[in-house]
Amino acid sequence: MNIHEHQAKEILKEFGIPVLNGVAVFDTKEIKSKIKKLKSNNLMLKAQIHAGGRGKAGGIKMVKNFEQLKEEAEKMFGKVLITHQTGKSGKKVKRLYIEETCDIAKEFYLSCLVDWASSKIAFISSAEGGMDIEQVAKKNPKKIITVKLNMSKLVCEEDIKKIVKPFDLSIKLEKQASDLIQSIYKILIEKDASLIEINPLILTKDNDLLCLDAKINFDDNALYRHPDIASLKDSNEEDPIETEAKKQDLAYIKLDGKIGCMVNGAGLAMATMDIIKLYGSEPANFLDVGGGASKEKVSAAFKIILSDKNVQGILINIFGGIMRCDVLAQGLVEAARETNLSVPLVVRLAGTNVELGKEILKKSNLKIISANNLAEAAEKVIEATK
Repeated sequence: MNIHEHQAKEILKEFGIPVLNGVAVFDTKEIKSKIKKLKSNNLMLKAQIHAGGRGKAGGIKMVKNFEQLKEEAEKMFGKVLITHQTGKSGKKVKRLYIEETCDIAKEFYLSCLVDWASSKIAFISSAEGGMDIEQVAKKNPKKIITVKLNMSKLVCEEDIKKIVKPFDLSIKLEKQASDLIQSIYKILIEKDASLIEINPLILTKDNDLLCLDAKINFDDNALYRHPDIASLKDSNEEDPIETEAKKQDLAYIKLDGKIGCMVNGAGLAMATMDIIKLYGSEPANFLDVGGGASKEKVSAAFKIILSDKNVQGILINIFGGIMRCDVLAQGLVEAARETNLSVPLVVRLAGTNVELGKEILKKSNLKIISANNLAEAAEKVIEATK
């Protein structure tokens, strides 16, 4: 789960991490009363969306007085920002963050994340923070340092020295950096975060370290332990199809292709998406209905696939182990009838009660294309969508 910058900064403050003062606003009428909490007339106005690259898309503006602030806020509210992370459709701005400014001497990059490949926590640091960190990673990867930690209550002094080495800090600032790193690590562990990114981490002209921007992602599977974090979810930022899938307890991720997929098992789902690409098309989604799905769950999954307007054909690939092929077939038939299915549907069944499942599909009198194996299924659905 992602949260907004202003929410992330509240969490940083809770753990004693230095950030600038700021207020979140959800309507231009709130601005006048809320900015009374801020001390400076020079303010930064920031669009709040779940995507990076806001500055380049016109989502961050510096203002020097209230009139300018109000004028820019009115322009920004409701604006659709298109960045390298939003996709072509962009994201509509529905809240703003107004923040005090400071004088910047240097910009750094610092992040802490779960490194799934090594099953460790990793800190990534660079002396070149800011909007172009992705370009630094591509063109000068040696300027980015990764330090992987063995799990413990604190980050050891030796690892901290490795993390801050690119920053070339004084002894005083090394102590500040050490406290900052320990606090970030503590948030990651205690709040079940999967990523904490500070970009940029700045050195002010007063010679202090400060988090100028912040991004925090959380592990969805651990939200039941953190109702305070779960309450920060902004449903406006989530794809409505993915939101509905979560309600149905389905593992669903929307993609940009045209072939809808329904599979039982994550590995089989990945293989199905791969073979669709191999045969020259693109999957519209990842959807794993799970091993023991009921016909009601299968029906819900089918409807979710069809709610994506980009879907021009559907490939269902099921291996009946815990899940019986006849249960799946019955759910499919009911869902296809309810939705007046109008796109090609290719079904490949194998495993428990496979013949019974095929018989149910055959007797349905629906236009369902059967396939005996995955390669044949991919060929048939791609041909049918041409």
